[in-house]
Amino acid sequence: MIEGVRADVAERQARVSIEEYKEHAARAPEPMDGASALRGTGVKVICEIKRSSAEKCALAAISDPAGLAADYEAGGAAVISVLTEQRRCGGTLADLEAVRARVGIPVLRRDFIVTSYQLWEARAYGADLVLLIAAALDQPALVSLVERAESIGLTPLVEVRDEEEAGRAVDAGARVVGVNSRNLKTLEVDRSAFRRLAHALPAHIVKVAESGVRGPRDLIAYADAGADAVLAGDSPLLSRAPRFATSVLVAAGAQHAARHSN
Repeated sequence: MIEGVRADVAERQARVSIEEYKEHAARAPEPMDGASALRGTGVKVICEIKRSSAEKCALAAISDPAGLAADYEAGGAAVISVLTEQRRCGGTLADLEAVRARVGIPVLRRDFIVTSYQLWEARAYGADLVLLIAAALDQPALVSLVERAESIGLTPLVEVRDEEEAGRAVDAGARVVGVNSRNLKTLEVDRSAFRRLAHALPAHIVKVAESGVRGPRDLIAYADAGADAVLAGDSPLLSRAPRFATSVLVAAGAQHAARHSN
């Protein structure tokens, strides 16, 4: 998959140079602070624009990604995640651009980012956050991409799956760490993995639970384990009423915070 990503990046770079994206970024508004958006009272909800995934294949036929994002925002989502990988997942940078133009909350570019060129792409198309997958990057590359993302105003969300990767994320200077509890071989979710890894992360890091949120009960379980935010995944995406499904999760996060503040 990474080889395919690199080939696609090379093809795009032949059409649009990194210098062009840098010039575009110089004229664009400053990105929003993704880490701040995921902190605060209650468990924050990240909702996804995702037609398919590498793990599950086709998920949803999304004809209007901007409209779906607007529903998520109206339901109280804190961040919109837009999957832009095209070869396996059917995403596009046009989806990212359309969502950015429609919503007033931070937008995350979710992709297999392996080069700084993709960071400048993300910046040019309106992203505020970018996903960096620790398993796809050696440590020098992870450190470099975290630093470069921060330097151009993007908030890197570093995804980890085990203790070793969590340590690497901390060492790389990540302010936001997402724990993906899904086993990529079996596709099963072990929610206890989040609790184990979250407790090992420093208090200043924003902790995001990335897998297995089927509804309010899962959100609350992750909140009890220390989550600042959850990636809602398929729950609102596959709902006939995504705005309502999002609002239910947001309300659960707020109620959990209220109970624990008393």
